Amino acid sequence: MGLIMATIRLATARDYDAVVQIVNAAYEKYIARIGRKPMPMLADYAELIARETVHVLEHDAAVCGLVVLYCEDAHVLLENIAVAPNAQGKGIGKRLMQFVEEFTRAQGRNEIRLYTHEKMVENIEIYKHLGYVETERRQENGFRRVFMAKQLA
Repeated sequence: MGLIMATIRLATARDYDAVVQIVNAAYEKYIARIGRKPMPMLADYAELIARETVHVLEHDAAVCGLVVLYCEDAHVLLENIAVAPNAQGKGIGKRLMQFVEEFTRAQGRNEIRLYTHEKMVENIEIYKHLGYVETERRQENGFRRVFMAKQLA
């Protein structure tokens, strides 16, 4: 899959079904591991789309990945990144993470923060590989979270 043809744009109401399907498919494998649905599966995507916090990656006219981003005081919070399972391993997650950096710079910020469940160890390793540093671990909303941050040059 050549991502030259990929488009990343704000999600619209017509993307709702695809967004929910991708999130559920991407996170369902973690339910048994953490003992409940991960937080991204519980979010109100109609509201998040309406608030313009969801960006989708479209390839060949299909939504196959997304990020949920919030501009905070001095940083951007990457609350969720999800790639459709049938599109994983094709560079979509990497392209979305590049977009997060581009978005952060465009918002005049130089730090990205994120969190993930401590049992999502493969995600923690991916974030470390991408230059994120663990800042703390704590219980929040009933989840054991690992908080990470990346400073942009």
